[in-house]
Amino acid sequence: MKTETPTPHPEQPAAVNLRAKYVRLIERRPDGQVSFEFSIGWPELAVELMLPSDAFDEFCARHEVIWRDEPFLATTTNGDQPR
Repeated sequence: MKTETPTPHPEQPAAVNLRAKYVRLIERRPDGQVSFEFSIGWPELAVELMLPSDAFDEFCARHEVIWRDEPFLATTTNGDQPR
């Protein structure tokens, strides 16, 4: 009788919390605009946005953001560091 070796299951991706919203402040400009990075679930995957200061404060309060002090320092596939 031939016994089959079980095939290993591919690693399951880590569960992600899509309720976790992250903000990293980039700059508060003299013209009242605020530049920041925003991400949902994965802090290392962010978009750069800009809002007027009052709208930024409301945005952060509404989304109950988690503040990040430093950018995510991952190495890209070609070995460069993100900006």
